Amino acid sequence: MSVTISSKRRGTEFVKKVKELSGENLHLCYQCGMCSGVCPAASNMDLSPRQVIELARLGMQNEIVKSKTVWICASCLACTVNCPRGFDLSRLMEAIRLLTLRRNVDHVKPEQIPPEERDDIPQIAMVSGLRKFTG
Repeated sequence: MSVTISSKRRGTEFVKKVKELSGENLHLCYQCGMCSGVCPAASNMDLSPRQVIELARLGMQNEIVKSKTVWICASCLACTVNCPRGFDLSRLMEAIRLLTLRRNVDHVKPEQIPPEERDDIPQIAMVSGLRKFTG
């Protein structure tokens, strides 16, 4: 029983933090699917953008963190431009990335990139990637 209460509390805290960091009202989305339909990266995602919004609304942080979707999002704003409600999904994705990195879950380990590949990666891309994917 206390495990359920504890996980509920964590879920509520996650929703609160996502709203605070993104500045978005998660209940503004009515799940029309337009974001998923216009997303150029959706075919590479294991959860659709619409599903991420619903999981965030439900406080299901662990399910979102296990997914690669928030890391694939390029924040191109195609979803935001086409959203009939004006929901800025890219801000939600960024908030979730920040909360994940705050848990010390890194998604890039520079030492695992082969040296020959590191030499070919533009420095600005390497720094940008490390800022986005590591805590």
